[in-house]
Amino acid sequence: MTEPEKTAPPRAGRPSAGATTPEPPLPDGRSLFIRLTDLTGRVSMRILTHVDVEGLDQPLPKTGPLIIVSNHMSNADGVLVASWLTPALDRRVYLLGKREALEWPLIGWGLAQNAVIGVRRGAGDLEGFRAARRVLDEGHVLAVFPEGTRSPNGALQEAKDGIAILAMRTGAPILPIGVAGTNRFWPRGKHPQPGRAVSMRVGRPFSVALPEPGTDRRAAQHRATEQIMTRIAELLPPQHRGAYANLVREGL
Repeated sequence: MTEPEKTAPPRAGRPSAGATTPEPPLPDGRSLFIRLTDLTGRVSMRILTHVDVEGLDQPLPKTGPLIIVSNHMSNADGVLVASWLTPALDRRVYLLGKREALEWPLIGWGLAQNAVIGVRRGAGDLEGFRAARRVLDEGHVLAVFPEGTRSPNGALQEAKDGIAILAMRTGAPILPIGVAGTNRFWPRGKHPQPGRAVSMRVGRPFSVALPEPGTDRRAAQHRATEQIMTRIAELLPPQHRGAYANLVREGL
């Protein structure tokens, strides 16, 4: 191999050719807009339905990276999780969303102010993974629905290994959440049905086990995904445990 050609360092105060301006760090605190939005979400949910929340009285991580994971069966899930968890943690909770939605007039501005990070549809998982990794690398809170889409029948669907990979690479602890009843309160493709009761159970934070040296990487990722989804399933009524009901029974 030949020694690479040496070049003069760029002059101070002038960026070198091709250099990019680093993005400013993401904020962690709750803005006034987020506080008002969370209050509106809690008041609206309590007016329209009976809300039962458990587990917010336990010690919760107030600093450092954190991954919030929840099952997903309704558009109400994001409102429920963000409106109660954000003030409980007293931290900004970041969510990944469609970039097109952030371009909508007024609504897009509101989503951006509520810590929604836009990801291009069709760009694949890589862009979303990088955006999520940035949130955690900077020590913030990321909320995700590992199933990727709303369950058509309220039962847990099989999840991909993306969240497990993220947790293993960043070392971020995971806070599991089980949401029930939202599929009856706000059925898929319909308007909210006032009077339906919903519940949210917050589990204890945990960390996924790192693979032993020589362990098959994909097998370790799959086991970590099962661990994450089983922790969610344990917080749900039996009829919502779906693909992970057997693992709960086996005590994984």
